[in-house]
Amino acid sequence: MQPINTALCSFGISGRVFHAPFIVANPHFNLYAVWERTKNNVEEKYPQVKIFRTLKEILEDDKIELVIVNTPNYTHYEYTKKALLADKHVIVEKPFTVTIDEGKELIELAEKQNKKLSVYQNRRYDSDYKTIKKILEEKLLGNLVEAEFHFDRYSENLSPKIHKEVPGPGTGSLYDLGSHLIDQALQLFGIPEALFADIRIVRPASQVDDYFNLLLYYPQLRVNIKSSYLVKEALPGYILHGTKGSFLKSKTNIQEEMLQKGEVPTKADWGTEPESEWGFLNTENNGRMIKEYIKSERGNYGDYYNGMYNAIRNNKQVPVSAKDGLNVIKVIEAAFKSVKLKRIVKL
Repeated sequence: MQPINTALCSFGISGRVFHAPFIVANPHFNLYAVWERTKNNVEEKYPQVKIFRTLKEILEDDKIELVIVNTPNYTHYEYTKKALLADKHVIVEKPFTVTIDEGKELIELAEKQNKKLSVYQNRRYDSDYKTIKKILEEKLLGNLVEAEFHFDRYSENLSPKIHKEVPGPGTGSLYDLGSHLIDQALQLFGIPEALFADIRIVRPASQVDDYFNLLLYYPQLRVNIKSSYLVKEALPGYILHGTKGSFLKSKTNIQEEMLQKGEVPTKADWGTEPESEWGFLNTENNGRMIKEYIKSERGNYGDYYNGMYNAIRNNKQVPVSAKDGLNVIKVIEAAFKSVKLKRIVKL
């Protein structure tokens, strides 16, 4: 079957590291074009790829079936809408949109155009998340009562990406890193009944939020989602406590590290965490105490693209739905409302 001709709307870190290697490695896709406004960076690694200087050129090329909107957050709505109207399938980077209304409009438009629309939530395919998902599915902790997810960094310096550090729609760490953690929490536990949020600026030079702490309320469970850019000594990325035991797992970026080194996702050990990153389980099973390190699940962002192929060619469900992306935005908007009102907000 004909490979899916795919166009990237940017060839920065997102396009070069998180998308292109998996598109090129997958025989069901063809990296056909890249939108580079002035540079020709794609030529060095992928000389066969076409370079377009405008989005209009991409949308007018009938050979392109799939457009990946991996541009700054505030452009997601506009570029996705234009691509859908041009009769293209679309993958849009997280966050899906900046507002709930924008997300709803795009979902309705995709249905009207009969096109596939998906949000690129690659962190669903990380070893750390896949491992805790398995722990929960196997009920190794009994009934879960508390969970804490961290995505911490340490850097007083601002990002060289100016659009990430200038106040405006969709900027700040809650839209950026928070989109990952919120998506994971919603996949594991569903929509919370309510939330309380603390969102602030902690770096001296920052103008956008770089710290957040969201407490999600479920009937028998509390989920705490945290991120800060001033964490020198990080806690475990995932902390789970249940009626039978606990599980602690580090936050790892093994695939990102491999991609940054230029490694290709066809290696036999791709996405495999070293033993030093295995999570620790302390639980009880039929009266027997268990304390052991659990081998991490293997991660692979390529699984997302396999899902997109089946969605486009075989009319299956997309691997991450636009409705999932919209739910993340609903939580983000509720979090900012909580900060403004200084109270718990119902969802």
